[in-house]
Amino acid sequence: MSTKNPVRLALIGAGRIGSSHAELIARHVPGGELVAIADPTPSGGRLADLLGVDIVETSAAEILARADVDAVVITTPARTHTELVVAAAEAGKHVFVEKPMAITLADADRAIAAAGAANVVLQVGFNRRFAAGWIAARAAIDSGRVGTPQLLRSVTRDPGPFTADPARIPPGTIFLETLIHDFDALAFLNPGARPTRVTAIADALIRPDAKADGHLDTAVVTVEFDNGAIAVAEANFSALYGYDVRAEVFGSGGMVTAGNARSSDMTYYGPDGIGVDTARRDTDLLREAYLGEFVAFVNAIREGTDAPVTGHDARTALTVALAAMESVATARSVDIDATGFGV
Repeated sequence: MSTKNPVRLALIGAGRIGSSHAELIARHVPGGELVAIADPTPSGGRLADLLGVDIVETSAAEILARADVDAVVITTPARTHTELVVAAAEAGKHVFVEKPMAITLADADRAIAAAGAANVVLQVGFNRRFAAGWIAARAAIDSGRVGTPQLLRSVTRDPGPFTADPARIPPGTIFLETLIHDFDALAFLNPGARPTRVTAIADALIRPDAKADGHLDTAVVTVEFDNGAIAVAEANFSALYGYDVRAEVFGSGGMVTAGNARSSDMTYYGPDGIGVDTARRDTDLLREAYLGEFVAFVNAIREGTDAPVTGHDARTALTVALAAMESVATARSVDIDATGFGV
């Protein structure tokens, strides 16, 4: 692709996160142009009107058949991702897909193979890799300032109060769609290391009445790596103080931390005490990270390079997520072998 021409992107899925992504691409990504939106509901047309996008389709197939689309951004429900990745790759489109790329290892392998066979860029939406704090933490680790990583921690606490209907949340969501970010963050902050054992506990502490139906809203996962590092990832669906995303790496030479729930560095000192404003949405707290991942995706297409977050990275995080689910189901630790087929 000529670097003089913009990368023509189409959004597949105009829901909450898709709409946010579309706004960033349409207005803030150099070298990228949002040319089409596909969604089976009227929200696709409304979003197109808002952003000045001329092409609106009701199906992904219609988007993939268009010669005037170079790449797609897939933000549909998680369990549809793999088929759309494969179809897009077979149509010769570069692919950005929200996490998880797949919910089985077999499907992850299919997606990776399809992108490889078509020689298209495949990038997965692990946004924390593009957040300033995580970038700086990884740089400190790469430079040796932290020494050998020994203890790692990653936290995701969604903003509360929790008002969702547990019956509408697919089983395993806390692992496959929430903690999967943490599993990728732990791999990113422990470069070159492979997860070897996973131990997880989970419960329905926010909605205990839904536990009998399989709902889980709180979890803690321990991940052991082949370089000896021990990591803990935790998640909860209802942090009343805001959206809380953090990481920590303690090593033989020091420690780095990244992230917090603050929406700015302002601190208010008043008669009732000291307070800070916190972010209530991921699209606010991590806006610059979301933008960074799309800039990187477009640059990879224009420059003919690999995506900075690959299908193989997504597969590693998925392996840990599946192992955590098995650990909860069996109340035991789960070993992961060198090929990732230990679950």
